[in-house]
Amino acid sequence: MPHIIPYNGAAPVIDEAAYIAETAVVTGDVEIGAESSIWYGCVLRGDVNQIRIGQGVNIQDGTVVHVSRLYTCIIEDRVSIGHMALIHACTLEEGSFVGMKACVMDGAVVERGAFVAAGALVTPGKRVPAGELWAGQPAHCVRKISEKDQAIMDYTQPNYVKLSRQYMAVEERAVEERAVEERAEEKR
Repeated sequence: MPHIIPYNGAAPVIDEAAYIAETAVVTGDVEIGAESSIWYGCVLRGDVNQIRIGQGVNIQDGTVVHVSRLYTCIIEDRVSIGHMALIHACTLEEGSFVGMKACVMDGAVVERGAFVAAGALVTPGKRVPAGELWAGQPAHCVRKISEKDQAIMDYTQPNYVKLSRQYMAVEERAVEERAVEERAEEKR
């Protein structure tokens, strides 16, 4: 069971069609939309401000999403965030992509359809324009998004929705099987 924890009077609001992996932690003022998936080892901590996650978002294993007192964290619809990323008090617009181990910092904006490469550091207040691939530490524009980049983006987001549905089905079957076993034990 994932760890869904109220904090300071605010409890996470999670759409019933969202998938939250067993070892994920979601606490405080967090909202998660339909068909979004929060994978193993993720921490979403809306303790000093709000986290808002749209529909069809995938936040992959080991990612941390946090806020600051000055900035909320807004992740719009159909965003993909790779494994072990750090998303801190920033805005990721619809259809954007953040690669593995990337860090997007306070007040930064990744525009609609922009691509932040694996390992990139988007420093506070930067704006990653639509259609650009940013990489490096600190991150900067390295080129326009290629057809290959776009193909990765177009594949990843719907694939994670499909994958999360499969995980939900497996987990539901496991719960049903445990319930049957418990009833059988009670009859003995």
